[in-house]
Amino acid sequence: MKRLQIFTLFFLEGFFLLLLQIHGSAAATLVENDKQALLDFAAKLPHLRALNWNEQFPVCNYWTGVECSEDGSRVISLRLPGVGFHGPIPGNTLSRLSALQILSLRSNGINGSFPLDFGNLRNLSYLYLQYNNFKGPLPLDFSVWKNLTVINLSNNGFNGSIPYWIMHLNQLTSLDLANNSLSGEIPDSRLPNLQFLNISYNNLNGAVPKSLQRFPKSVFLGNNDSLLEYTVSSSPIVLAPRDENPKSKSVGKLSERAFLEIVVAVSVVGLLGFGFLLFVCFLKRKKEDGFPGKLERGGMSPEKAISRSQDANNRLVFFEGCNYAFDLEDLLRASAEVLGKGTFGIAYKAILEDATTVVVKRLKDVSVGKREFEQQMEVVGTIKHENVIELRAYYYSKDEKLMVYDYFSQGSVASMLHGKGGENRTHLDWETRLKIAIGAARGIARIHAENGGKLVHGNFKSANIFLNSRQYGCVSDLCLSTITSALAPRIALAAGYRAPELTDTRKATQPSDVYSFGVMLLELLTGKSPVHTTNGDEIIHLVRWVHSVVREEWTAEVFDVELLRYPNIEEELVEMLQIAMACVVRVPDQRPKILEVLKMIENVRQRDSENRPSSDNSTPIPPSPGV
Repeated sequence: MKRLQIFTLFFLEGFFLLLLQIHGSAAATLVENDKQALLDFAAKLPHLRALNWNEQFPVCNYWTGVECSEDGSRVISLRLPGVGFHGPIPGNTLSRLSALQILSLRSNGINGSFPLDFGNLRNLSYLYLQYNNFKGPLPLDFSVWKNLTVINLSNNGFNGSIPYWIMHLNQLTSLDLANNSLSGEIPDSRLPNLQFLNISYNNLNGAVPKSLQRFPKSVFLGNNDSLLEYTVSSSPIVLAPRDENPKSKSVGKLSERAFLEIVVAVSVVGLLGFGFLLFVCFLKRKKEDGFPGKLERGGMSPEKAISRSQDANNRLVFFEGCNYAFDLEDLLRASAEVLGKGTFGIAYKAILEDATTVVVKRLKDVSVGKREFEQQMEVVGTIKHENVIELRAYYYSKDEKLMVYDYFSQGSVASMLHGKGGENRTHLDWETRLKIAIGAARGIARIHAENGGKLVHGNFKSANIFLNSRQYGCVSDLCLSTITSALAPRIALAAGYRAPELTDTRKATQPSDVYSFGVMLLELLTGKSPVHTTNGDEIIHLVRWVHSVVREEWTAEVFDVELLRYPNIEEELVEMLQIAMACVVRVPDQRPKILEVLKMIENVRQRDSENRPSSDNSTPIPPSPGV
């Protein structure tokens, strides 16, 4: 009997193992089929932005815009807004993703008719195809889409009538068909869960079904007059109650009660008007201070921010090699936190719905037109270097100019050295400070080599330096002084970084960048801010203070006490101090060029590494014109 039980247990265990193997093999086959469907889709539909869809990597853990089920067996979400797709969706590609639940291809240039083979996507719950160039009628019968919760087909060229099947999707909570060319009558609705509706700006006519009269008339605007008249007339009209007592009527004279009512009403209106003015002033001040919480422009909705035709005037422009899968609508709806306010604008940390985190620079006082702005963005966006933070995307409109960068969670070198009010300071050892200096020098050298050796950073300071993955300094916020007002360079560098000559010229130059770099070196050496106060509230300028200390031959008093804990670095500290002092001399022509500064710092680094092994090898700056 025991043998039989043991045999049975072994048999069942083997059977279950076999089932698991079969299930695992089937799951692997299914996800591979989904992977091939995506590859076919990308290969057949042209797109402006490169996708990192490499068949050598797992589709579930690496590919941009793709999400899989928890067990990794199927692709369930595809989000590719603003990728630059153009042309019709190729047949028998996306329709093979039979487990797909979310499909977002909005804000592209896709044209052609609605893909009929999308009827195979029976698990689809969310469909976003807005801001494309689709044309033709919507499919007559897609009743297999019983799980659809959100449909957004707005801002396309769909024509014909609204199909009856759309108005019978019991799970539907949001329907947006605005800005198309749909015609005919609105079908009666059986949508018990519908919370959002927009069918404005089509060619619809006839009566609004009673089932939809609970929505405001704005969702029906822009259609034929008969529909508009119906929606207006369907608004409830409140009539004054009829006075049945003829004695209460007065002719040519107001009663005392009526007069008091008028006085009260006027007072209330006056108070409301005063409150409204206060509210407007509050909003104006809030706008000047930025919009923590959302990036929407002064309450402007994303639909207004993006043009219907999605032309170059209103598109988020991405640079080659950027794999972010979002568009302007996503960006404006992202939760935002103010990182800092500078001369050129406000920097936000923006967290998108898919948890992507970026930095958005919201520019102000831009003094050039669209063409000059785009040219400068192209110059900045083409700089690819490990010590220069790449500009990932930009946006230009008459009222808004945005720049998008990667987010660095460690914060800036300024926050590491000084913290907020001296608190939360990061303890940086000598090795790290050397790598910050080397990386920043390499970044500035690369910038100065661009545009025939004439490019200028113009706003160099420790708040614009971050650490890359190898913990070397990385330069950000470059080349903005040429597109902002003439006073910007002077103001931007007023907090201790401004070279003396900028007082008169107000024009940033490569020598003024070197001066600012020298100030940053002094920050690294002293741990002090470029402008700080003493206990007696005396304002101290770092460059002047260092000069006075060195002149009195108290050089040891210059260095950060944190650095004095490390043995055998005194010579390196003194040598770095000499490099910094050479950078901050008053006469611009007497300052070394940044490449010379870089070589001097790397020599300090090399001598230092002889005594202390390092896992890093100095990487030479790639050759550029003028270098």
